[in-house]
Amino acid sequence: MTLKQISPIFAAYLIHYKRKRPFMNDLSDNNWNSMSDDYIARQIGAFVKHYRLEQNRTQTELAKDAGISRSTLSLLERGEVVTIATLIQTLRVLDLLHVFDKFTVNQQQSPLLLAKAEKKKKNRATPQKKIETEANEDIDW
Repeated sequence: MTLKQISPIFAAYLIHYKRKRPFMNDLSDNNWNSMSDDYIARQIGAFVKHYRLEQNRTQTELAKDAGISRSTLSLLERGEVVTIATLIQTLRVLDLLHVFDKFTVNQQQSPLLLAKAEKKKKNRATPQKKIETEANEDIDW
């Protein structure tokens, strides 16, 4: 069914609803590898803009709080080329750094290294050797 087959009012509602939803969540089931870099950049920009507007902030306010220029924020929201530092600063001010949780690297050791480390662990405590000091010795003069 295409939009032409649906009533015009319902079609307008769907288009409006699609624009109001957080864009990154809409694409969670999509294959990011099949998308162009430009498309992904536009989605990131739309994500930032969505949450900026949701927090009722102007570009000028957000840019000032993030320590970037308003034009740089505008570039980010349009999906243009900006630095990762700009994105991080912007997401920090919007309190959205949690999106980077997926970038956490969990270091895992190979089973062989784990077995070797387990083998080296102590199974029991060894007694301390008694150190004899001059104070403990009998003095025979």
